[in-house]
Amino acid sequence: MLAIHLGKPPSKFYWEWRDKDRIFHRCGAITPKEFYKKYVDVDLNELVCLINAPTKNKPYNKIYTVQYLGNVIEGRPVRYLNVDIDTLKKAAVDMIKDNHAVWFGCDVGQMLETEMGAMDLNVYDYDIVYGTDFKLDKAGRLEYRNSEMTHAMVLTGVDLDEKGKPRKWRVENSWGAMIGDRGYMYMMDEWFDEYLFEITVRKKYLSPELLSVLSTEPVVLPPWDPLGMLAK
Repeated sequence: MLAIHLGKPPSKFYWEWRDKDRIFHRCGAITPKEFYKKYVDVDLNELVCLINAPTKNKPYNKIYTVQYLGNVIEGRPVRYLNVDIDTLKKAAVDMIKDNHAVWFGCDVGQMLETEMGAMDLNVYDYDIVYGTDFKLDKAGRLEYRNSEMTHAMVLTGVDLDEKGKPRKWRVENSWGAMIGDRGYMYMMDEWFDEYLFEITVRKKYLSPELLSVLSTEPVVLPPWDPLGMLAK
């Protein structure tokens, strides 16, 4: 159906860009695989998807997948390793310390001030307006569809306290230079705990115990499970 309406996908393309000195370059025609090997060259087999989905039916340190989630013929199934928030956070910190950016998925619209680029649980005081507290925890928000993964960005920095614990995170977004500090936003660590669900890290940053879990068969969840909406 896509080919009928949009045409047959090209097998090769041209990539055009200007470098930091404003010099124009053109590469092509080049296939997607050739582009990947020349300009990306990341071993995707060394990457793993960690999630923090603290619902009662998903014990930590197990692999999960969602029925019907895959959309690539002969593609590998999506596999999530569910871990506690401290394990997920430590892997992100270790990646950044080694000068690797960290892809992540979150519920970006929650407690966000767009112009400042602030992701902060204290950025709005709803109690003043409504006179009530919102008491659902992270698991409850997932189960009742009050929260879901709506956007993906990149962690590029972390502010650690004197004990090495994160205080806030530097986030690179794709909404243009008018947002935050020339396109960079900040995320308070408390916001990380509540609204960040997923990161991609290299296997070297996992413990031997977690590495052994990667070879196990995933628990297959129904398509309506809250974990399924993390990949919408």
